[in-house]
Amino acid sequence: MVKIRLKRMGMKKSPFYRIVVTDSRNTRDGRFIEEIGYYNPVSDPVELKVDAERAKYWLSVGAQPTDTTRALLNKAMPKAEA
Repeated sequence: MVKIRLKRMGMKKSPFYRIVVTDSRNTRDGRFIEEIGYYNPVSDPVELKVDAERAKYWLSVGAQPTDTTRALLNKAMPKAEA
């Protein structure tokens, strides 16, 4: 199954995340199909950037977002069905 989830990056105690499309069997920080955005919870204000067009495409072909990613997609694209 294809999932939309977060890939953790950054140093210890200073994380930022990339929003990626990957096969559910891959590890959290492993191989991915496509990167569609990023999320930086440490910065003030919080940075969130999502390529809405690609996110809509992946959702339309059946990719399942994780709970956290679904909430981030709803913030980034309020009218989309994430």
